[in-house]
Amino acid sequence: MRTYSELFAVTEFRNLFVANCAGIAAHTTSALALGSLTYAVTGSALLTALSMFGAPLASVLGSLTLLSAADSLPPRRALTLAALVGLAGAVLQAVPGLPLSVRFAVILLVAYVGSVTGGARWALINDILPADAYVLGRSTMNVSVGVMQIAGFGAGGLLLVWLSPYQVFLVAAALRALAVAVTWFGLRERPARAGARTSTTRTMRINRELWADPGRRSLYLNLWLPNGLVVGCEALFLPYAGDRAGFLFAAGAVGMLAGDVLVGRFLPATARQRCVLPLRLLLPVPYLVFLIRPELPVAMLLALVASVGFAVSLPLQERLIACSPPQNRGQVLGLQQNGMLAGQAVFAALAGTVADLLPTHRAVAVMAGLSLLTTLLFTRGLRRTAPVPVARNRPVPADVRSA
Repeated sequence: MRTYSELFAVTEFRNLFVANCAGIAAHTTSALALGSLTYAVTGSALLTALSMFGAPLASVLGSLTLLSAADSLPPRRALTLAALVGLAGAVLQAVPGLPLSVRFAVILLVAYVGSVTGGARWALINDILPADAYVLGRSTMNVSVGVMQIAGFGAGGLLLVWLSPYQVFLVAAALRALAVAVTWFGLRERPARAGARTSTTRTMRINRELWADPGRRSLYLNLWLPNGLVVGCEALFLPYAGDRAGFLFAAGAVGMLAGDVLVGRFLPATARQRCVLPLRLLLPVPYLVFLIRPELPVAMLLALVASVGFAVSLPLQERLIACSPPQNRGQVLGLQQNGMLAGQAVFAALAGTVADLLPTHRAVAVMAGLSLLTTLLFTRGLRRTAPVPVARNRPVPADVRSA
């Protein structure tokens, strides 16, 4: 399976894609509304960064407690539960006069539930598609993130011109409701991947087993740290560009989309693995130019080029799946996703702290320099992980028709 027509001929994948798009659009618009509200109330770069990027800190708790739910719950139920909690959270955010502390608690709760069930989404791609189609399917889901971020930040910025943040939250709630409906009615019921019950003990035991392997440990670190530090750069877009920050966010989303299409759709497996180091370097280097405080058009170009480097996660995830047990695949991918999101939140907070001490453009360059340093330090560890062999095709799902 190498084409988008073949991919979207799979009905369940198509529905999973639509639900993911609706959820990302809801998250993006509500994050921009909450960030604008927080900055207007507090004027703090740190709190603004936390309001937009801090929620995934809850994924640390999810990874240490009930992450095994990604394998021990039926996938459709797990994803519907997360979508319902997201819907409730968007409705609560729409209440005027809600204290910021309560708003932060709501986004943390939504993020926690998403963190313990999110791995089921990525593992489900392997169940829905042929064995050699994971990268195409995952890259297409990543493209949905880029497209919805472009649409969400762009539309969110326009909506905030005409509507209050509370009304924008209601738009996000409608999108969450769509995600709930498509997930429940559009996915087939499947049994849980693992027979054991969800428990903190089981979660921690599998986490220890995953972390004990040097190759997997290196892959996790390379997927978490350089990426998270660059997101720290993005967390400073609002303080850097003010009411024009949406253009920077959209430019970054375009770059991420372009990278996922190029790497996921057009590069064969061997070429993907050869591009690992160049893509890892591409991610932080353009942001070093922020040291000279570029004007908005140049800053947009730099954000676009840098974000192409996010596509390095695709070949690294291929290696991670190849060296992990199939029965724990939901937790394997959930831990990767949660660690990445938690790292992004931590480094967004760090970036906000640095920006409260230094001029914003210098803080962006500092975060980029740290990302480049970690990239160079962790390159050697990737030698423990062999490139992924070409997988044999397994039977194509019954609902796939020829393109």
